[in-house]
Amino acid sequence: MATVLVIGYVWPEPNSSAAGKRMLQILEYFTTNNYHVIFTTTAAPTEKMADLKALGISSEKIELNNSSFDEFIVALQPEIVLFDRFMMEEQFGWRVSEHSSKSIKILDTEDLHFLRNFRGDKNIEKGTIKNSELAKREIASIYRCDLTLIISEEEMKLLTNEFNIPNNLLLYLPFMMDATSNKQFLPTFEARSHFISIGNFKHKPNVDAVKYLKKEIWPLIRKELPEAELHIYGAYPTQGILQLNNPKENFLVKGWVEKAEEVVKNAKVSLAYIRFGAGLKGKLAEAMQYGTPSVTTTLGAEGMNGNLPWNGYIANTPEEFAKAAVALYINKKAWLNFQEKGFTIIEERFKKDTFQTKMKKRIQEIASNISAHRETNFIGS
Repeated sequence: MATVLVIGYVWPEPNSSAAGKRMLQILEYFTTNNYHVIFTTTAAPTEKMADLKALGISSEKIELNNSSFDEFIVALQPEIVLFDRFMMEEQFGWRVSEHSSKSIKILDTEDLHFLRNFRGDKNIEKGTIKNSELAKREIASIYRCDLTLIISEEEMKLLTNEFNIPNNLLLYLPFMMDATSNKQFLPTFEARSHFISIGNFKHKPNVDAVKYLKKEIWPLIRKELPEAELHIYGAYPTQGILQLNNPKENFLVKGWVEKAEEVVKNAKVSLAYIRFGAGLKGKLAEAMQYGTPSVTTTLGAEGMNGNLPWNGYIANTPEEFAKAAVALYINKKAWLNFQEKGFTIIEERFKKDTFQTKMKKRIQEIASNISAHRETNFIGS
């Protein structure tokens, strides 16, 4: 049985973040394809971490800048090493190359950190993304690996068109999701109530989105729908987020929820006023999966729907956003139409079987002649 060593940035928390869900999707790919999976990380365990043992996955604690990892990798000699984000490749990639040179090195970017950082940096004036030191680090990491998993088509375009990364080093691998098979059991329009906003508060775009909702958008919605509530969910809320809780204004900060599915499928509309970020928005994919139409920004929808219509409205000013949110909340016919559009996006854009097959084929191609594959990547060498 082939072995996959995963070097994680953190322990996966699928109920806390889209990154945690994605990591579980990738781990599931390997376990269902009969790999022996070992998950390692330098991070401390958390209460919300997934039970990897129950999934048939071994786990080990590793240390930074410690020769014990060298001994570990020498003895293991895994067929594949997967790095969870480029920082892990920086720390451990050279050790893998030195002590287990035949291992296929795969980088999962989660999203492009340099792109998210560039979009969110308010101090950038005339600089371009290519001046970013973070971009140089992350691009270098991509070159050092045999394959890099890219979650968004927009990021694929950026890497190939702006940075000229060869296609054979990249694989477009978005969320790998099951289609909603129990649509008839989802709560109806009439059975649902209130707005929802959900996201991990360790993620700066989510913090910014909730603060902006509270200050600029919710007052406009509430003027039209005084009885409606906005429920804010997410792991690791900061004190600043908790202080936004205001029952008198129907703005309710709920914090972490163990089963996001339950609150998402009972909400009428999902709101995501994303002003910066990268990758794909797990909160919006989850809303589609559970039949909850959404209102988001152009950036929030980036890479999600391709040429398919959005499952709600896309608006980029507070006034347009609030107007769209109210219209979606009260119009049953439009709501049902947008719900179906969300199901279609999941089934046509994120079908698990499609992307598991593509990943399997690419790994087999690289494994069949790793030397030839690496010879084409002179810069990486």
